[in-house]
Amino acid sequence: MRTSIALLFVLNAALAVVPAAAASKKAKNVIVFLADAGGTSTVNAASIHGYNKAQSLYVQNMPNIGLSDTSTNSSWVSDSAAGMTAIVTGVKTENGLISMGPDTVRGKKDGTVLKTLLEEAEERGLATGVITNVNIADATPAACYAHANDRKKAGEIFLQVFRPRYGDGVDVVIGAGRSAVYKAVKELGEDLDAVAAAGKREVRQALSDVPAGELRPIVVSDKEPDVAAAARLAIERLSKNKKGYFLMIEWDAHTDNPKKGLDNLVGMDKLIREIAGTVNLKETLLVFTADHSFDMRVRAGQKGEPLLKGLDEWREKTGGKKQVYLDLPNLRLFGSHTGEEVLVAAQGPGSEQVKGFLPNTRIHDIILQAWGWKKAD
Repeated sequence: MRTSIALLFVLNAALAVVPAAAASKKAKNVIVFLADAGGTSTVNAASIHGYNKAQSLYVQNMPNIGLSDTSTNSSWVSDSAAGMTAIVTGVKTENGLISMGPDTVRGKKDGTVLKTLLEEAEERGLATGVITNVNIADATPAACYAHANDRKKAGEIFLQVFRPRYGDGVDVVIGAGRSAVYKAVKELGEDLDAVAAAGKREVRQALSDVPAGELRPIVVSDKEPDVAAAARLAIERLSKNKKGYFLMIEWDAHTDNPKKGLDNLVGMDKLIREIAGTVNLKETLLVFTADHSFDMRVRAGQKGEPLLKGLDEWREKTGGKKQVYLDLPNLRLFGSHTGEEVLVAAQGPGSEQVKGFLPNTRIHDIILQAWGWKKAD
């Protein structure tokens, strides 16, 4: 009897180790999905808008979830620059700063340069990518690959694609804002095409212009790129690196144009579901979150009726322009950022660390830990 009890104890102890061993497996690849302004109220509204049902988004059903604080170093409400800087560097800074510390004087003086997750990956030889449906030099993508004392310095920011601090720079770059970026670089007295040629890269105008064998494409369009198509292209190219990759995919979810914002979030969620079904989740960490929330609320409505009832009438009055204030029968909007926590949802190696309430800086640490790397000094 004693032998049987001892054997049972050993077997139970061995079985108890299995989940821990599985949880400790390191990530090879990391994909961060960033819904700009996609706070919990917007996530809730997107589920109702897309499926006429609560909690129907893929991200609402990922195995590990938490709520992230979005405050800056000194403010309760963050912009995209400070919000994304905290996520990719693990340091809270001030609004308007691109991966620089709070000792920076905005627009006047550089502060401490904060190493980003993308730069950590570059330094270790991984492939890297940044995708966005907005201006490629805007705050969210910029915080991944650049450092600047003002988010408005688009030319200075984008030139860092070709002049990286770590590794050979971001490999796959896809976004909008072509005319604005070219103009901003020209105002600095430089020719972007000449800079790109010197780096033996070309700034292409559309995804369709990317040659099949090009592993490090740069696509900057005047129109919004097809984010899903861009993500598929990026993953196909980045996956060729045997060491792994880091990819950030941003899709704007601001709801000052409510239909566009909610449609974008539904589209992003479908993309996450697709990618989760195609990548190897035993070696790929997926993280969904937002840089800050937005003041939009579901205020009424019956199940079965459109969430955006009355929107057509609003469009007739305004011409479809973005609004500071909107009061539909089922939805109320005040067009500004807000300071409440946002959803963090994750799956894959290291995702079990996403739980409870956490600071936005913790997302950076969780990703580093998933890779098995130590935080930079």
